[in-house]
Amino acid sequence: MLAGMCFGFLLRKQRLSWIHRFITFLIWLLLFLLGAEVGANPQIIEGLHTLGVEAIVLTLGGLLGSIAAAWALWYYLYKRKESRS
Repeated sequence: MLAGMCFGFLLRKQRLSWIHRFITFLIWLLLFLLGAEVGANPQIIEGLHTLGVEAIVLTLGGLLGSIAAAWALWYYLYKRKESRS
């Protein structure tokens, strides 16, 4: 993380319009690899039936909460930006 911060500091005057696509690609790649790792773990796959409804509710709640928070932040930042223009 520190290396990334230093890299960003050194290149702050450069136009890095491609970096957002690259970061999005890396995030999707990491999520895919995480899913592949979980799917390849026989203990997790065999234990899926024991997780129960509570785990599914917690997972969906966390997912929906994250989506709602991200949407609210995006809405707040871009509406604020539009009102300044």
